[in-house]
Amino acid sequence: MHQINPNKLLLSKWTSTSPQYKEKHFIVTKLIRDEEETVIECVLEAVINKNQHTTPWQVLKSSDNWQQGWK
Repeated sequence: MHQINPNKLLLSKWTSTSPQYKEKHFIVTKLIRDEEETVIECVLEAVINKNQHTTPWQVLKSSDNWQQGWK
């Protein structure tokens, strides 16, 4: 499990360990916050084709599915 500060995720780079549709490298382009300004989700943009996926930021903690940085 990765230790992640959700407030520092913006523009961070991630590599999927199980790529789908040739989307392996991602960058966090947006943080979605609730009324109390707590980060609840992030928008991951695939580098290869610019597809965007909204996901809870906690999924990035799983080292089985995600690696920090582009590898």
